[in-house]
Amino acid sequence: MIKKELMKPGILLYFGLLAPFAFWTTTIICGLMIEDYNHFKWLVSELGALSTPTQELFTIGLVLSAILNIFFIVGLWKICRKHQLSLAPVLLLMLYSFIAGPAMFPMPLQWHGLSGLPFPLIILSPLVALVVWSKKEKLLKIRTTAIISFSIMLLGFLIFFPSILNEYFGLKQRFLYAGWTIWSVSLVISLLKVSKLKT
Repeated sequence: MIKKELMKPGILLYFGLLAPFAFWTTTIICGLMIEDYNHFKWLVSELGALSTPTQELFTIGLVLSAILNIFFIVGLWKICRKHQLSLAPVLLLMLYSFIAGPAMFPMPLQWHGLSGLPFPLIILSPLVALVVWSKKEKLLKIRTTAIISFSIMLLGFLIFFPSILNEYFGLKQRFLYAGWTIWSVSLVISLLKVSKLKT
């Protein structure tokens, strides 16, 4: 009975809040454990690099975040199917869970970068949602947050332009996570309302 209750779409959506919470809590705590760590200058992955005092905690936290995201996706999937919403934005958001790869293959291992390659494509989720859910905008009301989250995630790609904010590589990287957080939270709020509608 408990398992059945937990798998209800409305309950599963709350994992969309827990996944970002697990990520940010992990990075903040690990950052505090490393002397002189600077979130604006250092990469997130440096918190879990080989032989760092935070390697195990970082790995556990990010893998947990990836798993929580999967439960969130299941909830999104169920609600979208019930209300005949395109699943494309949901499938793209699923790519966040690839963050578990770089966590399990810490820097400087070769698989560190390769295992997380699909992850940045989460930026397409709000963009695709604007297109495929356009006819449901009055129901979902996600246009503004989709534009905001996409714009913030887009700033994350400044990492490919070293001359811009050259001393703040960590900040540029975190734009992607910030945009993902805003998008996930907005979907939780919007689809919780939708899940309560009778069909």
